[in-house]
Amino acid sequence: MKTAGRWLIVVALLSALYGASCPPPLKPGDPLRGLSAAELQRFERGRAAFARVFTPETGLGPLFNADGCAECHEDPVVGGTGDEVEVHRALLRPDGFCDPLADRGGPVFQQHATPALQAALGIDHEPEPAESTSRAARSTPDVFGFGLLDAVPDSEILGYADPDDRDGDGISGRPNYSLDGRLGRFGRKASVPTLKEFVEGAYVIEQGITNPAVPTEESIGGKPIPAGVDTVPEPEIGQEELDLNEDFMRFLAPPQPLRLGGQGKRGRAIFEKIGCASCHLPSLTTGDSPVRALRYQRVYAYTDLLLHDMGPERADICLGQALPSEFRTEPLMGAHLMKTFLHDGEAKSIEEAVELHGGEAAAAKARFDGLSKPERAALLKFLNSL
Repeated sequence: MKTAGRWLIVVALLSALYGASCPPPLKPGDPLRGLSAAELQRFERGRAAFARVFTPETGLGPLFNADGCAECHEDPVVGGTGDEVEVHRALLRPDGFCDPLADRGGPVFQQHATPALQAALGIDHEPEPAESTSRAARSTPDVFGFGLLDAVPDSEILGYADPDDRDGDGISGRPNYSLDGRLGRFGRKASVPTLKEFVEGAYVIEQGITNPAVPTEESIGGKPIPAGVDTVPEPEIGQEELDLNEDFMRFLAPPQPLRLGGQGKRGRAIFEKIGCASCHLPSLTTGDSPVRALRYQRVYAYTDLLLHDMGPERADICLGQALPSEFRTEPLMGAHLMKTFLHDGEAKSIEEAVELHGGEAAAAKARFDGLSKPERAALLKFLNSL
């Protein structure tokens, strides 16, 4: 009995020691590990701000796509993907200039109108300008791990750019830039430089909610907003709510990949071998940050955050320096939680998404098509674990 008792004490001590160093796996919607108590409090308050539902009486509209952030970003938890599909338009002029049609309401054209706007103008969505040269569908991505992507230094991203394909591998990732020359990284065309601007813009673009950074709504399809349809004073939310929403997204952890067995590990090697990792770079490293949990971290996002040509079959709108067929490499972290794939949600499985790749990805797609049945199964096992 004495030996058994000593053994139980040893087991308890070992459990306490190793249990403390092996925290439970992160679940979708969890905060980053290593946040301070104050940061965790901001995260939870930010989650409430993200989940807030607006009405016309609290500032919604008069044009909008959703009545709250979590209305779109909801699956499997707040911050995840959604089934909404947006409409984007742009005008590519003969001289090559990409006009986002901002003076006509673009590039995002809202699909809903408040009752007051419907009564005033007889419309239930924003008019789409006839002069646009292209129309695009945009599915709703998750926002998991966005704080880590925001913390990756520009130099890290630009170090992988090869716009002239100097190494001759057929991959020529290039950056997109904002109008003031800053490197873009968010959005399907990498048009938004920072998470802060992503949040500020989304309130107005998606919900018609003005804020201190974007304090006015300009027009309805290029025409003045009718008097009396938007009676909430501008800005419709204050800086604190804006900052809390940003903190929620900044501190939101990326989904933890599923555990890999032997088949999945073979698939990871095949992923590299056939060239998928040339664009879907397995990891990036963050730089210095005032938030310790974001500082010098490896981010296994499977993206280079650069533009790549996907071929004429996938082309839609231009945006900034991005041509109609160019898209930012989609992050694959959290792929096992997704129900649709690609920028327009056209693919209903990862396998279908691979088959729809073209342009710079054509060679990798051809190698995928040439895989044996066991090799393809191993690769898909890996991809569906991310």
